[in-house]
Amino acid sequence: MMKLLKQFAVIITLLSVAIPVQAEEDVCAPFMEGKVDASLLATMLSSAENGHLYRIQQTSSRVGFCVKSKLSRIEGSFNDFQGGISLTSGGKSDGQTMVLIKTNSLETESSLVKHMIMGKDFFDVAHHPEVLFVSDSFKWTGPDTAVLKGELTLRGITKPVIFSVKLTSLDDKQIAQAGKILVKATTSINRTDFGMDSLESVIEGNVQLCMSVEAVKYET
Repeated sequence: MMKLLKQFAVIITLLSVAIPVQAEEDVCAPFMEGKVDASLLATMLSSAENGHLYRIQQTSSRVGFCVKSKLSRIEGSFNDFQGGISLTSGGKSDGQTMVLIKTNSLETESSLVKHMIMGKDFFDVAHHPEVLFVSDSFKWTGPDTAVLKGELTLRGITKPVIFSVKLTSLDDKQIAQAGKILVKATTSINRTDFGMDSLESVIEGNVQLCMSVEAVKYET
């Protein structure tokens, strides 16, 4: 009898740790290997376990940029990105927003422009295959608007950025209780701050970053 009880206790223990381990592998995998501090990953994992985390859906989302040049407006978007956004039912943020973009997934209207932007004078994809955003502050400014502050790492250089955010529920629930949300976020950066100072006489330094992403509540 005691042997059976001990075996049962072992099974319960294994089951209790299996769920968070699986959640960690699933939710945090893109941000491991030293990309993000472990304490921030723990916060994201906690949000996932508590039902506060929304995962970005790549197929129905768009992450891109635009910049003016003397010839035309240059626009680009990325096909490969992952991330999550934490929202609580009380309208406060208790976790992290993280987005990881693969720079080699860039698409533009012109193959010549694409080659130039992916080259060493701009994204330098060969040496910097990823762009990373990690938030450090989320503040509601209205029922469906917020300011998202964090750090953007581009070409190995990390700088603070501030996104203006608008959130929309895609079902009949309030935003923080919704099963699916639409998040639109915009900001601007100076490309020279990230070591991209080529062709300054032709291409403006100010670059608009924009995201329109659908995110689904993570279920453990």
